[in-house]
Amino acid sequence: MGQIVRRERYSYRHDPSVPAFDDRGPITFMDGECALCSMGARLIARLDQRGEFRICPMQSPLGKAVLTHYGLDPTNPDSWLYLADGYAWTSMEAVIRVGRRLGGLGRIVEVVSVIPRPLQGFIYRRIARHRYQILGRTRMCATPDSRLRRRLIE
Repeated sequence: MGQIVRRERYSYRHDPSVPAFDDRGPITFMDGECALCSMGARLIARLDQRGEFRICPMQSPLGKAVLTHYGLDPTNPDSWLYLADGYAWTSMEAVIRVGRRLGGLGRIVEVVSVIPRPLQGFIYRRIARHRYQILGRTRMCATPDSRLRRRLIE
């Protein structure tokens, strides 16, 4: 599992390799070529009743820079990052926090939090490493619906 480098809040704002971006709301950085991630992005867009989440493909210049800032490899299938209020989380912890913040049906993923962390990590890594075989590839940004289009940042 990609280990995140713990940094102080909003540290990316002071990193010259990270382009300036609007960080006033939660942002998920995910694989823009993964069908499973694309489904996740569309689900976030659908469940986010407050309209606060934004989604950034990790292949974009901003995605690469932010993931690298936190010590993650943007080409590694284990990489997935959730950024909120200047803090960053990865892997299953990120998924759980996204679900919690979405509320409503999004909170269903909190069920995973009862699983011991090592097992959560194992499950996450297995899915991440085999995601292309599970559902294939697709371009998240190729034909986004209007809900997703409003949330995409690159």
